[in-house]
Amino acid sequence: MASWNDYNDASQNPNLIPKGTIAKVRLTIRPGGFDDPSQGWTGGYATRGSTGAVYLNGEFTVLEGPYAKRKIFTLIGLYSPKGPDWGNMGRSFVRGMLNSARGISDKDASPQAQAARRIGGFADLEGLEFLAKIDTGTDANGEAKNEIRMAVTPEHRAYAAAMGPHAAAPGPAYTPPAQTYAPPPAAPTQGAFPAAVPRNSPAAGADNRPAWAR
Repeated sequence: MASWNDYNDASQNPNLIPKGTIAKVRLTIRPGGFDDPSQGWTGGYATRGSTGAVYLNGEFTVLEGPYAKRKIFTLIGLYSPKGPDWGNMGRSFVRGMLNSARGISDKDASPQAQAARRIGGFADLEGLEFLAKIDTGTDANGEAKNEIRMAVTPEHRAYAAAMGPHAAAPGPAYTPPAQTYAPPPAAPTQGAFPAAVPRNSPAAGADNRPAWAR
């Protein structure tokens, strides 16, 4: 029974979602107004920090379960002046999100899977729904907070139950259409008019019997 005189056993942050929780989330990118078209960073989605680091400011909303509507804030690294590691981690995270959202195995190297891992720009990530494994970290003040660093892909046993069987394979939107050949219509040999009926050809419905037999 909790004591209202001794708080040593009270949770430090009862609002934290337990580490390792798997939940379906939706990504919203909080725009930072930084663009670099040479990198494909357009639309004002990226943010450039005071240190020169560039990132996507991600807001992840839990969609279902006991933590529905809870928000988790995580930065997705694009560039760091300290080296490529942070950007590579960001790319790996986005790959996982696309695999999870579009039902692609991480080992699938088919043309359809490769197409599903491509985006036209950061706008394609806005509103993306995927399965995430929730972690814990610390904020700038050293306080504990939730983070999302990993997406759960179809290889995980919890994936089908959370995302539904329809997500086990890429949807039609991510499968390149089959290239079929349809021959062009043949040009008419008699112009735009129907072919003439030969003079000695009987008209349709005419009685072809000789006069004596009619």
